[in-house]
This record gives sequence, structure tokens and C-alpha cells, in this order.
Amino acid sequence: MAILQIKRYGNEVLRKPCKEVSKISSKIQRLIQDMLDTMYANNGVGLAAPQVGENLRIFVIDVSTNKEPLNPIVFINPKIISKSGAAIHYEGCLSFPDFYSDVRRYKNVKVKALDKKGKPFVLEAKDGELLSFAIQHEFDHLEGILFVDHAVNRFAADIELEAKGLPCIDPEYLLEEKELCEELAKEEEK
Repeated sequence: MAILQIKRYGNEVLRKPCKEVSKISSKIQRLIQDMLDTMYANNGVGLAAPQVGENLRIFVIDVSTNKEPLNPIVFINPKIISKSGAAIHYEGCLSFPDFYSDVRRYKNVKVKALDKKGKPFVLEAKDGELLSFAIQHEFDHLEGILFVDHAVNRFAADIELEAKGLPCIDPEYLLEEKELCEELAKEEEK
């Protein structure tokens, strides 16, 4: 298929909430395959449709390691139906070349979505495994939220962003995350 251009941080398409997919057409199937090809070509764990300029509620993830066969998961019109626990996770993003930051995330998530054939499924990711963080990261893209909006230390992130030639974090987009901060405090007490 095709390797698509990944939109970089600063591109306004990354800040727009996405539209639901109404029909899983051959065009959508092609987009999904191109997204997978693009993700693998860039050594990514996940990729959301807005990252390739498509304002659609689709993302793909593959958390398999080099020693395992590829195991892509396609999420169409996903909804996170539960989340709990909390952790600080060191993340990167294909839209932020060579930039990583500590962010707040839930340890456990349950998501429902449609697969690439339109069949509904529910998936639970627990105990702070990579799949849990990847689901949250890619789901955020569909809402116009970026991982830097969850930054633990905005000022340290800004210094690193500037060093990479990327825009600093816009304070307007920073998330308060009161519930998540409370969960983190509970984790620290353990």
C-alpha cells in the first residue's frame, strides 16, 4: 500500500476532534492499511487518522515486540468505557520526532470499538501495560488532545520541545486532570 505523510506537532489538524466513521468502505479499508504501513515504516506503536490528515475516528496499534509476530489492532469509532489506577509514563509520538515526555495516564482502560470489518469488540488493558497507554494516547488524538497536554512538567517539556525545533506547549490545552492526579496520589501512598 502507501506510506502516508505524518502531520507534525503544530499542524492544526491534530487539534480537531474527529468525525465518526459512518460506513466501512473500501476507501476506509485502504486508509487503515496505509495507516498500518505508515506506522510500521516509522517504527511506531500506534497511529491515529488525524496524524495522516484524516479527520476520522480511527486508530491502529501494534504493541508486539521484535521477537513476536505482528499483531495489529484496528479501532474504529472507539469509546473508553472505564479507566482506573494511575501512572507516570514516558511517551513519544510520531507527530513529535525524537521528543519524549513524562505524562499522566490511567493504568487500566476498557475500550469498545469496531474492528476493520465493522464487528464490535471490547478490549481491556490492565496493570499499566503498553497497550493501556497506547490506547489512551491514540484515543486522545481523536479528541484533538496531544500527549504533551498531559505533561507532568510542562516547563521541562517546553525546553526539550524548543531544542527539537517544535512549538512550546500551549497552556490553553494543558489538562487539569484532577481525578488522575488523585489516583496518582493514591498510588504514591501504597
